Amino acid sequence: MSATRAAASGRARAPAAVTPSLAARLVAWQRQHGRHDLPWQGTRDAYRIWLSEVMLQQTQVATVLVYYERFVGRFPDVGALAAAPLDEVLALWSGLGYYGRARLLHRCAQAVVDEHGGRFPRRAATLATLPGIGRSTAAAIAVFAYGERAAILDGNVQRVLTRALGFGDDLATAAGRRALWAHAESMLPRRGIRAYTQGLMDLGATVCLARRPRCGDCPLAGACVAAAEGRPDAYPVKSRRLQRGRRTSGLLWLVQGDALWLEQRPAQGVWAGLWSLPQADSAQAWQRAATGWPGQGQALPVIEHALTHFDWRLEPLRWTLPARLPAAARRAVEAALPPGRWVARDEALALGLPAPVRRLIDG
Repeated sequence: MSATRAAASGRARAPAAVTPSLAARLVAWQRQHGRHDLPWQGTRDAYRIWLSEVMLQQTQVATVLVYYERFVGRFPDVGALAAAPLDEVLALWSGLGYYGRARLLHRCAQAVVDEHGGRFPRRAATLATLPGIGRSTAAAIAVFAYGERAAILDGNVQRVLTRALGFGDDLATAAGRRALWAHAESMLPRRGIRAYTQGLMDLGATVCLARRPRCGDCPLAGACVAAAEGRPDAYPVKSRRLQRGRRTSGLLWLVQGDALWLEQRPAQGVWAGLWSLPQADSAQAWQRAATGWPGQGQALPVIEHALTHFDWRLEPLRWTLPARLPAAARRAVEAALPPGRWVARDEALALGLPAPVRRLIDG
């Protein structure tokens, strides 16, 4: 069966025949052309490797670099992170997005301290039992920190392997994911596991791109089914595509002197656990609610904020209360607000704030 027919039938080529060639090419390419100057490379410290892996989930390396250095400066080891207040962790995370990662990061650090004596387990299978560490992240930590032969399968690696193998199974199904995991594990080299794993990551991040892959620069081009077919964009196959939604919310930036009113978001949902400006359906809803309030309001430019599954139109209304306000009048305003508290601006900027809110009040 030809490579094209194999992909069209939804079945991947058996990887056994190409494994040695692919692995050797990847290792040689990574050593000469891969990335070697990232701050979490060249270390066997499981804490720093874990931190970088979590930060890199769904986030570009250029963005992570700044946050990583700031994090290890404040939390140099897992014990320091475990002992820190969650609000401080969220504050340092603000701007990286996907804030559930930060909460799980904190819980994981506490589990490592409480259950493992402050040392990360050495085996991928045990690492995967910790909060927020999935199978692929556990394998990356075990490979880079301890040299375990374990397979990773993040989004970049899925793309490299499915294209190289012409793997046509649907990764939206459990069966498809299991089959690709089996291929990934069967392709692990006996030697050079760190360079091989880093090579897969580097290739997916810099050459085997989701759009406009640089096949002419790829060390696997001669053995790649997708390149031979001339259709790398056909892989990976994922049948279920989430439809992006759109949402509109009004933000109330209520100010009195140097203080502003913040609410803490619920433990579940968007911006869970972060401090934010009160929300309503629109800026007009806040303008109606503010009828009769002392002071004056100003509608600010709309903020377009893209999240994973929807685009969010944020309409800020800044309402400035008089510096001198009778206590009864202030209580009447507060009664119309969601539960929260007055926070000095500098204190607010030290809290965990959503990135668009931070930019707004820091502008």
